Amino acid sequence: MENFLMYVLWIKLLVVMIYIFYTIKGPSIWDRLLGMNLIVAKTIMLIAVFASITGMTFLLDFAIIYTLFGFIGTIFIAMFLSKHRLGKIRKVRTPEKEKDETEIGSITPATELPQTEGGEL
Repeated sequence: MENFLMYVLWIKLLVVMIYIFYTIKGPSIWDRLLGMNLIVAKTIMLIAVFASITGMTFLLDFAIIYTLFGFIGTIFIAMFLSKHRLGKIRKVRTPEKEKDETEIGSITPATELPQTEGGEL
């Protein structure tokens, strides 16, 4: 069983190396963010397999903490990129909305709402 886990450990290490290449070469910033997230996930698996092989169960606590930091880091980086528009998200404009470029989630003023025959909505 220990030999099998060593093979799994080496395969996971190889996969992490592939993800590092993917993260460096990624065509967009979002692909790089995904690559970093995958590296975190595979590193957590490496820590768990290594803890299982060596019997050092305290390493699982470090894996849980590393999971938390990886998740929070991914969320913060995604929020930063979307806020500063570094991800180059393209806006789609429709012909009727060209004159008014309100953001998604904004409230339309009552003067622009359609009226029915009775004057009520």
